[in-house]
Amino acid sequence: MNAAVFLDKDGTLVHDLPYNVDPARMRVRGDAAAALARLARAGYALLVVSNQPGVALGMYEERALAALWRHLAAEFAPHGVRFRGFYHCPHHPRGLHPLYAHPCECRKPRPAMLLRAAFEHDLDLARSWMIGDILDDVEAGRRAGCRTVLLDVGSETEWRRGAHRRPHFRAASLSEAAAHIVAHRESREPGPWTP
Repeated sequence: MNAAVFLDKDGTLVHDLPYNVDPARMRVRGDAAAALARLARAGYALLVVSNQPGVALGMYEERALAALWRHLAAEFAPHGVRFRGFYHCPHHPRGLHPLYAHPCECRKPRPAMLLRAAFEHDLDLARSWMIGDILDDVEAGRRAGCRTVLLDVGSETEWRRGAHRRPHFRAASLSEAAAHIVAHRESREPGPWTP
């Protein structure tokens, strides 16, 4: 089984521009390519897991996300970075679109996107990591049984506490996160948290 690094998109891989589905407006973080290349060289599978509530809120169609994933793949490919998969949650409990306006198990902080990816790609979650810029990302990673990194760049504003919301490591940049993960790749999380 492979170890993976799960990456949030908005605020983590790219600068946060709420509800953006225009690839031309997406700005990748400056150190993201080098950081992900380092993780790839260390043998980690790289996957993106992203809440996309704009679908449920009627702001864009779910099919519009495919162009974003293609653009991200093209941005990182010249650096030797290949994503194993892109996963998104289109739901929101207060959405307007009847197909997506309900609670679900895939919207972070729930872990279903990570669990599905692990099943589909034969990933060892106990050897894997989740990097995100808010504590909902941390909680999703912990609930899936991963180790977690909070990319502490000012995105988290609520700071709701909880056992699942304590990151294993806080990093000021993706480069720092990658260095920590590579240095601690042999450590393991004991197993999935009980939802």
